[in-house]
Amino acid sequence: MSNSRLVYSTKDSSRCPGCHKPLRKCLCRLVQDKGKPRQVIDPAIRISRESKGRKGKGVTILSGFELGETELKTLAKKLKALCGSGGTVKNGMIEIQGDHRESLKQELEKQFTNVKLAGG
Repeated sequence: MSNSRLVYSTKDSSRCPGCHKPLRKCLCRLVQDKGKPRQVIDPAIRISRESKGRKGKGVTILSGFELGETELKTLAKKLKALCGSGGTVKNGMIEIQGDHRESLKQELEKQFTNVKLAGG
């Protein structure tokens, strides 16, 4: 007889695969309620600055895009050219070297409706 017992399991999770919120709080398109799609709220595009893990070098991080991989890379290329700096696309987020929050916000507001600066 074993003295071990299951303490925690993520199997059969009741979380939405899109937004990772509990299904009862999910507002994304992937979950439907009784055959009717739930109300879709335009997610905010967040612009923040981070230097953690980069030896003090700051990067501007853009997240919250609902774009495909190719569209995200195209947008990143355009924004990098606007700022005149390098960057990359990682995990659905765009990282641009340096602090360019204000200029990126002005540019993104031309294309998207809900753009917000995140952090201090």
